[in-house]
Amino acid sequence: MKTAARARVSGGVRLYAPGARLVSTRQVAAVVEAVGHTVAARGIGCVYGDTGLGKTVAVEQALHLLPGRVPVWRAVVGVRPGLPQVRPALCEALGLPSGSLTHRAGPADQALAEALTEPGVLFLDDAQRLSPPVLDYLRQLWDSPGCTAALVLCGAGSERALARAAAMRSRVLTWHQVSRLDTEDVPRTLGLFHPVWEDADPADLVRVDEQTARGNFRTWAKITSHVCAARGRDPGAGVERDAIDRACARLGPYS
Repeated sequence: MKTAARARVSGGVRLYAPGARLVSTRQVAAVVEAVGHTVAARGIGCVYGDTGLGKTVAVEQALHLLPGRVPVWRAVVGVRPGLPQVRPALCEALGLPSGSLTHRAGPADQALAEALTEPGVLFLDDAQRLSPPVLDYLRQLWDSPGCTAALVLCGAGSERALARAAAMRSRVLTWHQVSRLDTEDVPRTLGLFHPVWEDADPADLVRVDEQTARGNFRTWAKITSHVCAARGRDPGAGVERDAIDRACARLGPYS
């Protein structure tokens, strides 16, 4: 498959259609402010909300806009990881020799605590996967003397995971819930997201948002992909109501 035909991926999120662009919405701006304050205060933040609203993209944008001197460490964890899986993931994110520390909890903990004395920010996406013991382990690292790093947790349901870890929950400085796209902003936002929407009737887009997409950016990205595919088969066709409805029908029974 040629590169130009691949669905674009940005910040770990698939945009599904060639030519799609990231859009700085009101929701993204709010996340940028929340994350920026959390990092400046060297605190802990939780960004949460329903799936498909662009939480990860917004946090990545916020991290991208931090001053260049602020290190950003991204840790990737599996589903319901235990401490033996989390330690090496954190070591790898912080540039520590995880191989030699994997089976040595004490030295690994000490190395992580020392690394976190450097001002920076650790980003953990899909934080809803973390169990209370793992969250308490993170809390202990952030309680270590000299810790000057910030911690940003993100994910649909991450606030519920934190609710089950009282000690960590009480230390969260910033809670930020990402909201859905405002219906009245959908036509402008989609026009910025992909050129295919520039000539669409705004009334059709508002109708589809109210009936199908409901302010979910991931759903709109999928609709965009199907509309682009239809235009590829018939380049002269416009983006009329019937074409949009056919694209929506491709979303299946769970849209």
